[in-house]
Amino acid sequence: MGFLRFLFKNFSHLSRYMVWLADCFLSVMATLLSYLFFNYLIHIDIVPGFVWALLLMSALISLFWTRIFKTNIGIIRHSTLADLAPVVYAMAAKVLTLLILGYVFLDYVGVFVYSILILDFVLSVLLLMLMRVFVVSFYYHVTSTNSERAQKALIFGTSNAAISLANYLRKNKSYKMVGFVTRNEQMKNYRAAGYPIYYIKSIEDFDKVVKKSRALNLFYVNNKDLHSDEDIINYGLKNNVCLRIAPMAETPENVADIQIRSVQIEDLLGRDVINIDFEKIRTNFADKTVLVTGAAGSIGSELCRQLCKCDLKQLIVLDFSETGTYQIDLELRQQYPNMKVVSVIADVRNKSRMEYVMRTYRPDIVFHAAAYKHVPLMEEYPCEAVLDNVMGTRVVADLAVKYDVTKFIMISTDKAVHPSSVMGATKRLAEMYVQSLGESIKEGKQAGKTTFVTTRFGNVLGSNGSVIPLFRKQILEGGPVTVTDPNIIRYFMTIPEACRLVLEAAYMGEGNDIFIFDMGEPVKIVDLARRMIELSGLRPDEDIKIVYSGLRPGEKLYEELLYKKENTVPTSNKKIFRALVGASDYDSVNTSFDQLIEVAKTEDKVATVRMMKKLNSDYRSLHSRYVELDK
Repeated sequence: MGFLRFLFKNFSHLSRYMVWLADCFLSVMATLLSYLFFNYLIHIDIVPGFVWALLLMSALISLFWTRIFKTNIGIIRHSTLADLAPVVYAMAAKVLTLLILGYVFLDYVGVFVYSILILDFVLSVLLLMLMRVFVVSFYYHVTSTNSERAQKALIFGTSNAAISLANYLRKNKSYKMVGFVTRNEQMKNYRAAGYPIYYIKSIEDFDKVVKKSRALNLFYVNNKDLHSDEDIINYGLKNNVCLRIAPMAETPENVADIQIRSVQIEDLLGRDVINIDFEKIRTNFADKTVLVTGAAGSIGSELCRQLCKCDLKQLIVLDFSETGTYQIDLELRQQYPNMKVVSVIADVRNKSRMEYVMRTYRPDIVFHAAAYKHVPLMEEYPCEAVLDNVMGTRVVADLAVKYDVTKFIMISTDKAVHPSSVMGATKRLAEMYVQSLGESIKEGKQAGKTTFVTTRFGNVLGSNGSVIPLFRKQILEGGPVTVTDPNIIRYFMTIPEACRLVLEAAYMGEGNDIFIFDMGEPVKIVDLARRMIELSGLRPDEDIKIVYSGLRPGEKLYEELLYKKENTVPTSNKKIFRALVGASDYDSVNTSFDQLIEVAKTEDKVATVRMMKKLNSDYRSLHSRYVELDK
């Protein structure tokens, strides 16, 4: 066995000539056995000279036809049913050739000869097939016993994708497949792809399977399976069973396309993929010029990626960050070479610059994602927050009306609801402005045709400044991981998911709408930190400490997506709700905003925040120097 291990370890495939000779030998043996069988069956004497002539003829014909049909060029250990076709064709050609020679050299060709040739064909195909099955089975048996370093692995589920993954792991030197686990009782005591299927009724059953098989890895083929069983995930995290995912297993062109990666916290937090009617959205945006402000940011850049799939006439990528704009411009041009992308460096607060952009490119649709979003930082710079989030929004909205933009979509936040921070308050004021402007146009008080849509959602996974990259960095540095409060919770959504919903909301918006996204269940931040530590193979509070730093200026324990006085109605997408919100009077809002912006330009932080609180009575500061202004 040691020699065989060495042989299979150092020779990845058998010589083609060895396979060719083996095929020919088995083909000749099939001819001999068929002849001997029927001679014995009907008691005909065997003529040695005829037998040798028959074997020589069979050998020459087999050599010829196996060469013609190239039965030996496939790698035997990778053989599939498709590789048997050349074998069938070659053996069929062999018996037909023998039949023709029989007509030429024999005095009589009847049932006896036909029977021999039919059996010869069946035996030939069977023997050559069994040889391949034996080589494949023996190879994997020998190599599996030789994989001392390979980690044992289980696969969750028994779908076609799971079978594809099992076949991939069979050839992967890093892992040794030991079986499938399933909650489906109907699969109990079955086998798939040669591996046992373990039915798991309880987490105790799973514990027994893991200990019996000594599996160190649990593989998933999609996020749906990953989210379907919280108990197994928790077991894996607590017991150092490494969770891995191979999403390409669902639709691989071939097994080699499958890629494996460790499960990340984004996989555990992200919900199942939200389906939207992308064809309708594509039709709605086709041949349109679309402007995205804040296009270098997390949401803005993903919006650009998805808009590039919508057959636009032109995409205007606008941001104040030179580096960020260059990066997204380069990415879009490489991935979508047929899309006309124009990148613009501009500050949304600069009215003359923004007017030049509007006048030059004449966008049909504007997605306004530009904003300052960092809560504690904006507590330090409220004047800048007002100038960017409020004045910048007003500049872009006013110019959208002036240059006949059809639709203006503003990206807002859950922090605009009962704001406790400068950032949240500025976003709420921006909402108020576009709502009042849209309502004024709708009532005919203002000239214009622009309809305004606001989308409001919570935190997005992996966005710039989000907690996940911070925790990941702290874990890599050995800790501690800092959590502001043990009870703090947040809503999370993936960036692509949020942007898909923004596009659908833009499509369905009829004007002056605020759309609220279903953010799912809130997540406790300390639980998030613990899971990230466990996913790293470490133990919370032992290997990596978790410390509580206290709520930062402007932070809440929890965020809301809706004012209590707002009601919602469902839309055609069950993940999107329309808020029924009363708009403020435009003239009054416009005059007040003039005053607020003038105050902000003075760099008087206290006066600026005081003015904001006057304009938005729901704004109550938390853990901030501006709490005194609420008294």
